[in-house]
Amino acid sequence: MSPAVHQFLPTFAGRDAIGQHCVRLRKILRDAGYASEIYARDMHDDVRDQARNARDYRPGPDDWALYHFSVGNPLADDLADLGVPIGVDYHNITEARYFLRWEPVVASILYEGRRQLASMVARTRFALADSTFNEREIIELGFAPTAVAPILIDFTDYDRAPNANLVERRIRRRERGGADWLCVSRLAPNKCQHDVIAAFATYRKVFDPAARLTLVGGQSAIRYSNALKRLCRELGIAGAVTFTDVVDHSDLLAYYRSADVLVSLSEHEGFSVPVLEAMYFDVPVVAYACCAVPETVGDAGLLLDGKDPLLVAAAVAEVLGDSTARKRLTVAGRERVDHFSLDRTGPRMLDALTTLIEQSA
Repeated sequence: MSPAVHQFLPTFAGRDAIGQHCVRLRKILRDAGYASEIYARDMHDDVRDQARNARDYRPGPDDWALYHFSVGNPLADDLADLGVPIGVDYHNITEARYFLRWEPVVASILYEGRRQLASMVARTRFALADSTFNEREIIELGFAPTAVAPILIDFTDYDRAPNANLVERRIRRRERGGADWLCVSRLAPNKCQHDVIAAFATYRKVFDPAARLTLVGGQSAIRYSNALKRLCRELGIAGAVTFTDVVDHSDLLAYYRSADVLVSLSEHEGFSVPVLEAMYFDVPVVAYACCAVPETVGDAGLLLDGKDPLLVAAAVAEVLGDSTARKRLTVAGRERVDHFSLDRTGPRMLDALTTLIEQSA
């Protein structure tokens, strides 16, 4: 009889990449004959009926717990105290140093998350990671055995209807000239939207004075977000930059469908879903080659070794001005999307997880 594999995470959010990963993994496990539920301490209203309260969990004799680690939380300690065998699915914790200047309280939470992660080594049987970059971190901490299984993405979700009004508005604006830059990520110091803004200002000055930039994502640090808007004003580009805050799925699809290029200059990424989303919509990617980004992008984007504003601006100009280069990236992007398709990553995840359970039983 197959054991039960239940998933645990501090907060279950419907539009969150980790939340969707859990839903897809639950289906994969159930289809393979495992009993599987999602347990969380907190649940967003739109997915409350898809998970159970972690406080109500009682271990069964054949249970395994898969804990999704991306932030420190008492749930990890509570779960360990129950005596159920635990595996970790590590989604990375942002280094606290990025937040020290902007949000010291957030930095302290991240420090605590790293401390708790290290403490989990002695209390877990195995660890999964989204990327080899993430796997190196947990191996250095002492987790064993380990395996890499990418986050589960169902690209058919991106075939849904976009916000038609938003698409129309953006296309009408585009007809007046100027390229549309897109950056999709929560506004956070490690995501380095300040570098994107500096490069965009240079691009407007040197290559395309009518270009526009849209920053899609909610705030992780209010002081940093305010500083970004102040930077736009100081550079004289405030009228060309849009901050969307959190958007729903139909709006996100509209932004991708009306973009010319995705620019990512993040300095700390454990995987990077937005670069694959852009590739799905044939939007070329220009990205800083850092952390797990090269592993995710492969040869399907223009990867940069530096973030000098002129270097980034020239790279975008090259991609948008060279139809051959753009076509090459588009074709490679489609292949990369196929590489990370659920049909491929689902079996890899199931094989990695079941193998680790068998090895650790």
